[in-house]
Amino acid sequence: MGSGSAGEWSVAGAGLPPGGSSASGSGADRTAGGALDGGTVGTAEAAGAGPGRGGSPACGGGSDTVGAADRPAIADGTADGVADGVADGTAAGTAAGIADGTADGRPTDQTRGPAATGVSDAMADGAGTATADGAPAGPASAQATASRRMFVARAVAVGAAALAVGTVGYGTYSVLRGPRLKRVTVPLAKLPRRAHGFRIAVVSDIHLGPILGRAHTRRVVETINKTNPDLIAVVGDLVDGSVEDLGPAAEPLRALRSRHGAYFVTGNHEYFSGAHQWVEHVRELGLRPLENERTELPGFDLAGVNDVAGESEGQGPDLGRALGDRDRSRASVLLAHQPVVIHDAVKQGVDLQLSGHTHGGQLWPGNYVAALANPTVAGLERYGDTQLYVTRGAGAWGPPVRVGAPPDVTVVELASIQA
Repeated sequence: MGSGSAGEWSVAGAGLPPGGSSASGSGADRTAGGALDGGTVGTAEAAGAGPGRGGSPACGGGSDTVGAADRPAIADGTADGVADGVADGTAAGTAAGIADGTADGRPTDQTRGPAATGVSDAMADGAGTATADGAPAGPASAQATASRRMFVARAVAVGAAALAVGTVGYGTYSVLRGPRLKRVTVPLAKLPRRAHGFRIAVVSDIHLGPILGRAHTRRVVETINKTNPDLIAVVGDLVDGSVEDLGPAAEPLRALRSRHGAYFVTGNHEYFSGAHQWVEHVRELGLRPLENERTELPGFDLAGVNDVAGESEGQGPDLGRALGDRDRSRASVLLAHQPVVIHDAVKQGVDLQLSGHTHGGQLWPGNYVAALANPTVAGLERYGDTQLYVTRGAGAWGPPVRVGAPPDVTVVELASIQA
């Protein structure tokens, strides 16, 4: 450089500001250790350079002197020399200091904590951002989260499928193994002492068809006969098909045994399958159909009415015909497939109505649906002076599956309050 004063040079990265004072560190001016070529020059300052000869850090507060190693670059008298030195990574060891992490006395990777190292590495290799504590929040973390969610979703799906298969399997088994036996005692105010303990085996909704065939009928008959009942009541929905197709499946009904015989009333499915033909066929099998009629038994009257579905054929229930001229001082038991007949039974002074039709809902939550159309879904309930018992039935309609409503045959034991 020529004679005269020149402003201080500031080397920050590779930039050189014009002549004047350079603010570095705390802003104090720094002077060179001596005059160069008869003039005064400012400090050649490189960010991250090591301490000068005066012992003060290169970017610290206070003045320091340019070290001997810096003078050749300054002695060239050209700014380009300094810039080249910085660009080559050789000016005051700046580039080397930045590269190895030791510039300005900053800690190396060996002295830094894991969090700082993780941040540096993540930013250096461009693999993604990092959280403040060094935990990566990049594509790898997102992929791990997605994998966990996929695992949970698949586990839930497999569990739900297994539960559904198990439920359907158990429901099918409960139908195919045959009906359970239930017992219920019903006290009747008008029942004489001599009829106390009279047992009626009630079965409904056997639903013979393509799936539930002859073997199913045999299981029902065996269950009934084991109870040694006084009377058998088949209260409708015996079949889902014609006599021609299902006559052989109904054949085991011939084996029914009781002291006072077996009685039959139609259900709505008989009217889908040829009610008249089935009434005649069950008669041939040894059962007595009650078509809006009654019979007198020791201690009470037994009446039966056609199903409500028969109204479309002019053969609906007629309680007046079945019960109108009876002796009301005698107890009466009415066989009616659908529970809705109970309201007419109350008017006729019936003591007990035996019904089916609902299947107890068959498949949960079908019991709630059945309750919308029937006064009682299953079991024994009282309506005024009349009691209504509804059996769940021995078969199934549609899929041979029952969940929460197992099939049954019920032995209803009549009790006299005089006993």
